[in-house]
Amino acid sequence: RPTQAVCIPAIHLHMTAATMQVSQKDFQKAQEQLKLLKKDPGNETKLKLYALFKQATEGPCKAPKPGMLDFVKKAKWDAWTSLGNLSQDDARQKYAELISSLVSAESANEKKEASPEEGRHDGYETLIVTTKNNITKIMFNRPDRKNAINHQMYREIIKALEEAGKNDSTIAVITGNGDYYSSGNDLNNFTNIQPGEMEKMAKDGAVLLKEFVGHFIDFPKPLIAVVNGPAIGICVTVLGLCDLVYASDRATFHSPFSQLGQSPEGCSSYLFPKIMGLAKASEMLLFNKKLTAAEACAQGLVTEVFPDRSFQKEVWARLEAYANLPKNSLAVSKQLLRSMEKEKLHAVNSRECEVLTERWLSDECVNAIVSFFQKKSKL
Repeated sequence: RPTQAVCIPAIHLHMTAATMQVSQKDFQKAQEQLKLLKKDPGNETKLKLYALFKQATEGPCKAPKPGMLDFVKKAKWDAWTSLGNLSQDDARQKYAELISSLVSAESANEKKEASPEEGRHDGYETLIVTTKNNITKIMFNRPDRKNAINHQMYREIIKALEEAGKNDSTIAVITGNGDYYSSGNDLNNFTNIQPGEMEKMAKDGAVLLKEFVGHFIDFPKPLIAVVNGPAIGICVTVLGLCDLVYASDRATFHSPFSQLGQSPEGCSSYLFPKIMGLAKASEMLLFNKKLTAAEACAQGLVTEVFPDRSFQKEVWARLEAYANLPKNSLAVSKQLLRSMEKEKLHAVNSRECEVLTERWLSDECVNAIVSFFQKKSKL
């Protein structure tokens, strides 16, 4: 993977009195620094490093010239012989200087990439949206509320998906800021509503939800979820509409619909049985089963699980590699994979929103939400 150390052939060092006079410590330090490089410096630079290493440890090239069709050995031989009679001391010096320049350049790039303002999109309060390295990242940004999704955040996610679908990025990534991926619907969406406004709230909520899920169904590029922590409700159900789902091993997946007197959404009533089988889907959607990341992966909801300590580093290195693939090819291929299901998914989305409208207006749902807040206030 791109995060692996650059591979240079290991050569046993044959120390002589002459080589010991030059800073052997610096030479060895350079070899250690080389192992820490995260990005491949390219074939031309690797050939230079190989040649300098051989010259520093063995002196000028005395090996016979490889055959013309042995391209790899021929390229290495040419690089080594091009150094002529360069002394071993000078070769070690140039080797160390080249690696030092690679390390400095990579460090500068990392600092540049870490800049929070670079590529940042304006006009968002509940999200951080950036486009960089051919990736549009949509980050839920209500960490004090465990990234719970309120009405404003729903609208901003819709806007972000629209922008990401039209801009020059190759892929789009959804993730969360802080300890949670998202705790799902902000239940404050259901509070402070007067009795006479309940029907309007339910209908408006269903329209917003239908539009929200519809944008996931129609998103034209590869859409990847990077689940950095616990995920609940709507942010779990739409994972079935993502093309890849990468999860930290501390992530969990919970859709407590019946506990709150509600019903499935995000096309999960159709996709979850297809993904994990009816029995396992029923455990989640009917009986509030919370899955660990490993369980979600075993059941097909999650693509791959990573140790939390290396999660961000491993996942983003992989995503950057994906983002360098031909953009149009990815988009066309995604459409082939998804096009046959689109009509069905939109129909499922519509039906789920109709049922949810009825649930939100039911006494059972209202009582369940009131009970939830009462229990929460006692904690």
